[in-house]
Amino acid sequence: MKSLVKKLITKAVQNKHIWAILDVAFIKAASYASHERKMVYKNKYNKQSLTILESLSQNLSVLNGPFKGMLYPEFKSVGSAIAPKVLGSYERELHQILEEICLNNYSEIVDVGCAEGYYAVGLAMRLPKAKVFAFDTDDDAIRLCKQMAQMNKVADRIIIGSFCDAKVLQSIPYTKRALIISDCEGYEKQLFTKDTVPTLANHDLLIEVHDFLDIEISSVIRQRFEGTHSIKTIRSIDDITKAHTYEYDELKKYSLDVRRRFFAENRPHIMEWLYMTPL
Repeated sequence: MKSLVKKLITKAVQNKHIWAILDVAFIKAASYASHERKMVYKNKYNKQSLTILESLSQNLSVLNGPFKGMLYPEFKSVGSAIAPKVLGSYERELHQILEEICLNNYSEIVDVGCAEGYYAVGLAMRLPKAKVFAFDTDDDAIRLCKQMAQMNKVADRIIIGSFCDAKVLQSIPYTKRALIISDCEGYEKQLFTKDTVPTLANHDLLIEVHDFLDIEISSVIRQRFEGTHSIKTIRSIDDITKAHTYEYDELKKYSLDVRRRFFAENRPHIMEWLYMTPL
């Protein structure tokens, strides 16, 4: 039976038409599912780690970083590790850009792949005049995002939706200058199509590109926006380097191994963000 299946698979992948169907319908989905399964496993903390985390932030507030003081409804995040978010070290590679972003007078902020609301709620707090549109397809993410928005008293300015595609992105009522943030796990080419470029030409974008799922993503996005935007690339730092170089008072007394666990974001590869501003 196994031999027969192997032969059928071999024939299927040699046919470009069949492969195209398999690649779109199954292979990429399976790759993403495998990535998410690994993330769920890696983001589980042992009892000792949870005890330390709870002792560091007894009221479930973010301790450092651009969103210091933001309250979490529970020690839980969706699709990423909770410890770096509570510590405030999460995606520290972007902190300088985030501080620049928070100086801008955005009328709208769009967060595609908002998870539990780390950026959607955090930016709503830092930019009190902005209206925030947050999207995520995960029911748990939507639930937590709504709770976090209420806890941090910004629920009146956050509209939370589920699926956002290119048409939804174009239909958002942009008024002046907007910021679009995207962490949509490999959907970037389908979200930021050629048709969306004119709509977004006068707005800022911060896109995490997932080339490990589709190696063409970053190249395609750059090509589509190079005529309208200045593009800056930021690369992620690996978790080992973070453990050796990140200094936070809350973790000074703990071992290098504990610091590694708390700083770890468990990225499958070195990732890139594209920060794009209008020319």
